[in-house]
Parts: sequence; C-alpha cells; structure tokens
Amino acid sequence: MPIPEEARHLPASMDDAMQSPEAAKRGTNCFGCGPTNPQGLHLKFVIDAADLTATAPVNLTRLHEGPPGYIHGGIIATLLDEAMSKLNRPLEVLAVTRNMQVDYLRPSPLNQPLTLIGRHLRREGRKLYHQAELTTAEGTILAQATGLFLVVDPAVLKRL
Repeated sequence: MPIPEEARHLPASMDDAMQSPEAAKRGTNCFGCGPTNPQGLHLKFVIDAADLTATAPVNLTRLHEGPPGYIHGGIIATLLDEAMSKLNRPLEVLAVTRNMQVDYLRPSPLNQPLTLIGRHLRREGRKLYHQAELTTAEGTILAQATGLFLVVDPAVLKRL
C-alpha cells in the first residue's frame, strides 16, 4: 500500500530503506498526518523544499478541547512537533525529536481556521534545529516552538 504524500515521514529517496508492510502501515496511522487514523488530526502539509518550510491548515473541534472553547495545550505541542518533523523530508533524512520548547502566547481557539508553519533553522551534523508557529488567519502567533531533531539511520528502525 503506497503512503500518501502528505503522510510521508521519509523522503521518497529513502523508500527502499523502509520497504516493509509494517512500515507502510505505520506511515498511514500517524496521529498528526495519517489518513487512516480515525482519531488523528489528518494534517495535510505543503512542503516548500526551496525555503525548507512546511505549512498546514488547522481547524480543530471540541474533540481537541482543553479550556472551554480552546485547543488543549498537549494538542498544540503535537501540532508544533508535527510541523517541525515534516521539515526532515525535504532534508532527505529520517530524524526524531530530541527535545522541544513550546511557548503558549495566546489561547488557541477551536472551530476557527488557523495555520501551522514549520521552518528549518540550521543543521550541525546529526542535529537539526527547527521552529514552528501556530497562527490565526490574520497572522497573530498563538504558540511557537523550537526543536532539536536527531538524524537516525533508517536501517536501525527497520530492525525494530
């Protein structure tokens, strides 16, 4: 079963490294972007390989509520992590989140169109530094994060 482009965690050039039915199934079940996860967020990213950005529209419902009328903080952290992780694809690497710092600047409303933007900052060997923002349609930043991702060998995951 081919993995839909918006659900890919690996760049297409790494398909051979992770070809297995289990890997394909895991790729479509991602909580953030997997199309087959019934409880997932179903995010659809547009990746700009030239600018190393990943952008997705977000419009969440009461299923994702924390304070009444607002997105749960853990879901916001998940959104930001997902936007940053999508930047690994145009960099042609498989990388995992080592750590991230989230700043919640304003309450993030439910049932309103928001935008999720991830940007690559720099690379130092295996270390990838990314940032992400959740914004209103008008561009007001609601939450932001920086993250450190570590490049891993796909063969290591294949053995798991």
